[in-house]
Amino acid sequence: MTNFIEVFDNQLLFWSLIACFTAQLLKLVFNLANKRELRFGIIFESGGMPSSHSALITGVTSGLGWDLGFNSSTFALSVCISLIVMYDASGIRRSAGLQATQINIISKTLDDNSLVKLKETIGHTKPEVIVGAIIGPMVVLPGIVFIGSPSNILNLFIN
Repeated sequence: MTNFIEVFDNQLLFWSLIACFTAQLLKLVFNLANKRELRFGIIFESGGMPSSHSALITGVTSGLGWDLGFNSSTFALSVCISLIVMYDASGIRRSAGLQATQINIISKTLDDNSLVKLKETIGHTKPEVIVGAIIGPMVVLPGIVFIGSPSNILNLFIN
């Protein structure tokens, strides 16, 4: 049971999830700046600026490098996985979103009453991926170095 409880004190997991959450919150800001609308639902959507997938995976990768060394095999594996995730986000998932847009247009053209409405924003542009990839280490590394684990944060408020 104590092993399971330790997961709640895993600083790498904690700060990587904070990086992901930060990217999702920033989607609100970017949407407000670009489209002049405050839409809270965007926090729960995939796609858009910045990529929370990229923030999460680069956060984990940078944290692993910091903890285990940037010359470790685990860090190398994590870099490879990060590159695959970011490539898929800007390549495969982006293409699927563009195809969904065209299918939705064709569907409406053929039948005005069509109920087909595929999700179009499932991927990312390269700038969205790059900004997400920058957010990850910018959140994770200072979090690990200066604050530490969730229990350290709790101690800051208790003491």
